[in-house]
Amino acid sequence: MINPVAIHLGPLPIRWYGILMASAFVIGIILASRRARQNKLDPNHILNMITLIIPAAIIGARLYYVLFEWSSYQHNPLEALAVWHGGLAIHGGLIGGALAGLWYARRHRLKIWQLADIMAPSLILGQAIGRWGNFINQEAHGGPVSASFMAHFPAFIRRQMFINGQYYQPTFLYESLWDLAVFIFLLWYWPRRRFRGEVAMLYLGLYSVGRFVVEGMRTDSLMLGPIRVAQLVSVVLVLVCIAGIFYGRTRAAANPGPVKTEQK
Repeated sequence: MINPVAIHLGPLPIRWYGILMASAFVIGIILASRRARQNKLDPNHILNMITLIIPAAIIGARLYYVLFEWSSYQHNPLEALAVWHGGLAIHGGLIGGALAGLWYARRHRLKIWQLADIMAPSLILGQAIGRWGNFINQEAHGGPVSASFMAHFPAFIRRQMFINGQYYQPTFLYESLWDLAVFIFLLWYWPRRRFRGEVAMLYLGLYSVGRFVVEGMRTDSLMLGPIRVAQLVSVVLVLVCIAGIFYGRTRAAANPGPVKTEQK
């Protein structure tokens, strides 16, 4: 079993989850800044925007989780502030980050869909990296599986997914690999995009397809009655993205030409 605490700085524990998330943020910023330069957008806007998006995403992820798990906090509301005890939801983080990014874009008169396209590959790569934090924390896994099933996986995954005498489905791995595949696809598709915003919509749609499938295997889903919230949101996002891509391509067909990359 991997110790979730990487090192101690005096009394302060530095956890692998935090290291992985920080790494994901740094890699994502570098990637998005490079893409911004290629699209004739000042990369300083990426850095400035990220300083707003990161805290907004964390707050959004926590509020989203607490909202659907309120029964666990209603007798001790202050516990809702204890992010270090776990409980962040990606969809809430996307909402919080998107609102902060939208505010920044409107304030500085930037093209919202251009920024969304630039940020999309960074987001999905960050999610692929972040799932390994769940692996180290032995969370976000699926139901019990047999030793013969786990024999198909590397030894270090088998050891970490052996929890309290039982092997569990490594759903973190499925989602991480799917996210990585989506990231590679978005990089490949970038020069082939037909309208501004298409890359962002493909990100949301493709991520949601994978999340819907993986969520059905997990044992820790947020629930709305008998419905898994993440699956419901995923279905809505896929439908919205299909409609958005159809609309965008229809408009692009009526006005053929390369996607413009200028800032204004």
